[in-house]
Amino acid sequence: MPSFLVPSATYRLQFNPQFGFQAARELVKYLRQLGISDAYASPLFRARESSAHGYDIVDHSAVSPDFGSEDDFREFALELTRHEMGLLLDVVPNHMGINDPNNRQWQDVLENGRASQYASFFDIDWDPPKEELKQRVLLPFLGDQYGKVLESQELRLQFADGIFYLAYFNLRFPLNPRSWARVLELALHNLVGLLDTTDPAWMDLESITLSLRNLPDLTEEDPEKVHQRQLEREVVPRRLSELLDRSLEVREALEQAIEEFNGQRGDPRSFDRLEALMAEQAYRLCFWRVAADEINYRRFFDINELAAIRVEDPAVFRTVHQLVFRFVAEGWVTGLRIDHPDGLQDPERYFSDLQDEYLRATGREDLALVPAGNRAQPILIYVVAEKILAADETLPRSWAVAGTTGYEYLNLANGLFVDREAGPELRALYRRFTGDPVRFREVAYESKKIILEMSMSSELHMLSRRLDRISESHRWSRDFTQSSLRRALQEVIACFPVYRTYIRPGIAEIDERDRRHIAAALRLARRRNPEMSASIFSFIGSVLLLEHPPNLDELQRDERLDFVLRFQQLTGPVTAKGLEDTAFYRYYPLLSLNEVGGEPDVFGVSIEEFHRENAQRLEDWPHAMLASSTHDTKRSEDVRARLNALSECPAKWEEAIQRWRQFNLPHKSEVDGGEVPEPNEEYLLYQTLIGVWPLERMDAEAHKAFKARIKQFMLKALREAKVNTSWTSPNEEYEHAVERFIEEALSFREDNEFLSDLGAFQASLAVTGAHYSLAQSLLKISVPGVPDVYQGTELWDFSLVDPDNRRPVDFDLRRQYLEELQARSEGDLRTLSADLSDHWRDGRIKLYVTWQSLQFRRRHLPLFQQGEYVPLTVEGAREDRVAAFARTLEEQAAIVLAPCRIADLRTLDRPAWEVGAWRGVSVRLPWPARRWRNIFTGEIIEAAEEADGSSRILLDDAFGAFAVALLTRAD
Repeated sequence: MPSFLVPSATYRLQFNPQFGFQAARELVKYLRQLGISDAYASPLFRARESSAHGYDIVDHSAVSPDFGSEDDFREFALELTRHEMGLLLDVVPNHMGINDPNNRQWQDVLENGRASQYASFFDIDWDPPKEELKQRVLLPFLGDQYGKVLESQELRLQFADGIFYLAYFNLRFPLNPRSWARVLELALHNLVGLLDTTDPAWMDLESITLSLRNLPDLTEEDPEKVHQRQLEREVVPRRLSELLDRSLEVREALEQAIEEFNGQRGDPRSFDRLEALMAEQAYRLCFWRVAADEINYRRFFDINELAAIRVEDPAVFRTVHQLVFRFVAEGWVTGLRIDHPDGLQDPERYFSDLQDEYLRATGREDLALVPAGNRAQPILIYVVAEKILAADETLPRSWAVAGTTGYEYLNLANGLFVDREAGPELRALYRRFTGDPVRFREVAYESKKIILEMSMSSELHMLSRRLDRISESHRWSRDFTQSSLRRALQEVIACFPVYRTYIRPGIAEIDERDRRHIAAALRLARRRNPEMSASIFSFIGSVLLLEHPPNLDELQRDERLDFVLRFQQLTGPVTAKGLEDTAFYRYYPLLSLNEVGGEPDVFGVSIEEFHRENAQRLEDWPHAMLASSTHDTKRSEDVRARLNALSECPAKWEEAIQRWRQFNLPHKSEVDGGEVPEPNEEYLLYQTLIGVWPLERMDAEAHKAFKARIKQFMLKALREAKVNTSWTSPNEEYEHAVERFIEEALSFREDNEFLSDLGAFQASLAVTGAHYSLAQSLLKISVPGVPDVYQGTELWDFSLVDPDNRRPVDFDLRRQYLEELQARSEGDLRTLSADLSDHWRDGRIKLYVTWQSLQFRRRHLPLFQQGEYVPLTVEGAREDRVAAFARTLEEQAAIVLAPCRIADLRTLDRPAWEVGAWRGVSVRLPWPARRWRNIFTGEIIEAAEEADGSSRILLDDAFGAFAVALLTRAD
């Protein structure tokens, strides 16, 4: 038994200004009735104002006021407790939002620079190559060139509550208190002739000005002087406010000074004062486009508004987790989901620190931290890591977590419904349609290089500069130039086979897994660049593997280790941005494979592989989370299920898209000598339409909303692809041409041949896709692990990548449906299941499968949390079309039967279970004959006795009335 509380099933809730604590509280009863044990909340702490997702946290010490008060949160948590439910909280330890004045740590850094008490809170390079940026932070938040912004009066000096600051639209930048003296000196000048120098108001203003001028410099790090600076900063605003309250002359003189600092449009010299003031700041404002080259704080991926924090520092760790563990200690939070641990310097230590903090917060420090097996320490609170695993990668066993958030399961289960044999044919037709013979491995490699050259070039530059310093420290490597090192480093990162390695501070031995990944990257980089000297890759390898040359001192060794730690923190975001946010939008023979953690060139998963991976999870990570849709998936589970069906009809698919190409040819435009959209983009559009086409006929208003969604998605896809337009350099003419194409192609008119043909073609796929969605739902709830339901997906949900998958959910409809199902389930389940099958388009059938499966799981929780996973043998002509297994624990047993790849087993608009598709196919059970009950239909199924003591169930019986089967012993 685990030493921590394991959820039975979680339900992801996306909090936002329209869905707060009160709305979540009202949903608790429904979630409990559905069979959920734990609400799984998106980040709840104060984020940037009106944040749509909550990952841009600006204050870890408070819940988001957009969601309600802390009392409102407690009421929500108390409601969960009343229903015997837990709360899994999404924790963001890697970064903070910095474009909001409520981030007091960042504001303090901007105001005080290196002298700030939070100077080491963020990962800032205070000594960058550019001389003008030394001891300053580059802030790429301006919408145009600095000079244009300044002289257009978009940057303005403002004053409130005794404090001066710089305003840029809705952004506020604090000013170095020492620089306030410039403004006050001009105010003193304006008072000449109005007040005598012996006037108390004059003398007070002069005294305040002198005290500011005598403040320690921004670069001062002496603790005593830093403290003096902080004290004076607290006193001056109060003194200044009091002076302005009692002296009208001083107030008017200051207002005049501020007006003079803000200059006059059309008079460039009038802005000299403001520019001189800005030169005294600990930051430099600039056009956002320069960030890729010169930014000197580590970001979350390439997002300028998200700055990385140094959670490896104990003080930072305590700040980030103080409120989290207060909620844990109070019993409101029962588990944690950790966002992007690959961005941390030392994930293993971080997870260990979480468990230690749990002991301190709960007063259980007397518990001995004895290593459990090959883990770093026992797990005392349920923690899952948002870790994306490559195909041949496993989660480090030393991490004190219960497992990942489930992307590896998502792709494993998705592969069951993809025809492996169709891979070559789909790739060939994709090449024929697009005219592009490129392979995915080349797309991925080039995409990662593009990220390093464009959006993350500053990170690469800083890393190569560190490598250059290392090369200069030893005669074996000092002949390498920084330029050659940068290029070689770029190649190694672009060839890296996983998101990152996990070499740790203070650990001399490197894990064999990490050695293998580093060696693979070096080999491929050499092979791709035969013109480059092999010695430069050997040098980089020696640094990454900590193979130090002789005679290095301790400082030089530390510098090499620091390089490795920073290298690891760069490969992750480059891989994520290169693969998920670039390559996946460039290459898509079958779009359902382009999922987080997926491989677009790997078609299908065998049933044997599915069983093997589930058995391995039960052994290694039995309580890992199992996902099918998340807030980060590129497409919902139901969209992928439909698209998977394309793998079973590639010839018909090619005929259809060739027709559609001809239908829509008149809607294409010419931009810069080429047709718009390009064939590859057109192919993406057609697959997308197949995946998200509504089940019910659309009226004019619904059709308009649908077109808007498609346009929004295609715009994002085009910009992510970075081929004809991008986020940093939008090609508006091209984008508008694509938008016009969509508008015309989806025109709501009777003579639109394309829409008619599309509707007919996708109707068949919709039925197959629905069948696969039901199978996916059952599998996720019954295999080893903790099933997670993304909000709203208990009904059909045809969502695309965010923000589309964050649209409001109609929970009233779901509550209504569930109440009806509960009431009707008291009667004849065969009649109920038949009705749901007949009316499958309304989505109640998916809710029914989810509800019945979750309730069965909750009633037999030890069976699913501790029971064995037993693959079952399917015999007959379609033995490879059913995933069959049992969960067993002592005398308990449950049998799961989920069909897959059945498109050819059904008529055009009737499901496979209605046409006798399974005649002659059976599943063999390792027990004597017994009677089994299908929990979905209530039917009793008699197993036939075999001579060897085993028994068998005919699939015609199991699937005679319903799409999937979950069988339990009738006795």
